[in-house]
Amino acid sequence: MRAVGAFGFGGPEVLQVVEVPEPHAGPGCVRIRVHAAAVNPADTLMRAGQVRLPGVRPPYIPGQDAAGVVDEIGPGTATGLRMGDRVMAMVMPNVPGGGAYAEHVVLPASWVARAPAAAGHAEAATLPLNGLTARLALDLLALSPGQTLAITGAAGAVGGMLIQLAKADGLRVVGDAAPADRDLVRSLGADSVVARGGDVATRFREVMPAGVHALADAALIGAPVAAAVRDGGGIAAFRGTAAFGPPERGLSYHQVYVPDYGGRPDKLDLLRRLAETGALAMRVAGTFLPEQAAEAHRRFEAGGVRGRLVLQF
Repeated sequence: MRAVGAFGFGGPEVLQVVEVPEPHAGPGCVRIRVHAAAVNPADTLMRAGQVRLPGVRPPYIPGQDAAGVVDEIGPGTATGLRMGDRVMAMVMPNVPGGGAYAEHVVLPASWVARAPAAAGHAEAATLPLNGLTARLALDLLALSPGQTLAITGAAGAVGGMLIQLAKADGLRVVGDAAPADRDLVRSLGADSVVARGGDVATRFREVMPAGVHALADAALIGAPVAAAVRDGGGIAAFRGTAAFGPPERGLSYHQVYVPDYGGRPDKLDLLRRLAETGALAMRVAGTFLPEQAAEAHRRFEAGGVRGRLVLQF
C-alpha cells in the first residue's frame, strides 16, 4: 500500500511516497481505509527526529489523525462498528506500522468512533487529536459551569477546540489573539479577547481582575502566564509542567498527555455529537495529495495556519 514516510530525519524534503506491506486486522482490531490524515505539530517533530521511536524501523510514517471507512474487522472483535462505516481515530505513529499517513491503518476497535454525519473525510480528520487534547485538558481542570477559563494560543487548532468545548461546558472564556485573529476567536465563542504576546497575563487580569479559575496554555508560554490564575486555580500544560516551576499560591498543574484518552470512544463520540450540532467546528485550512506532503509540512511550519492541513488518500 502507499504511505508517506521518511527513511531518515530532516526537513520536509525527507517525506516521500513509499510502498509498505498492507496491514490486516487481528483480534480486537479494525482496519480503516484512510481517506484523510491531518498534519499536526507532532508530525513535524517526528519527521525532524525530535520524537523517540524505539523499535520502529524506517520508513517512519507520521500522522496522528485518521478519517476514512472501516474495511476490515478482526476475528472475534467486539464492536458496534460495521464494514463500510465512516469513522475517525487518533493514531500513535511511534509504534511498528507507523501513523495515519497511509492508505490503511489497523487500530484497536476502542480507538475508533463514527465520524460526524455529513462531514467530509478531511473535516472529520481535524477532530480526534486536537479535540481529545482539549477535552482531556478540560476534564483535568474539572471546572464548573459559570467558572472562568483563560486560553493562550486561542486561534490555533487546540485553542479553538478548547474555546468551543469550554463554552459547551458552560464556562466563561477569555482568549488571546493577534489583531488578524480577533474576529476568529470571537466567532469560536470566546467571551473576551485580549492581545497576545508579552505580559498577556496582565491583560487577562484586566478582563478578570480576581484572576481566572483556570488557564489552558496552548501557546506554551509557561511560568509568566500563571499570574493570570487566581490563588488555588488550575493550569493545563501541553508540553510538560516543568516550564511553570514549582507550584505556588496553591496552584495545581496538570500535564495534558493525549494518549491517556486513547481507547476512549466515549470521548471521541462526544466530539462527533458536538460537531453534528454545530457546537464544534471542523476547520480545514487546505488539502494536499500524498505527493505534496513535503509542501504541506512547509506550509504548516511557516506558521499562521488556522485550522488543519490535510493529506487526502
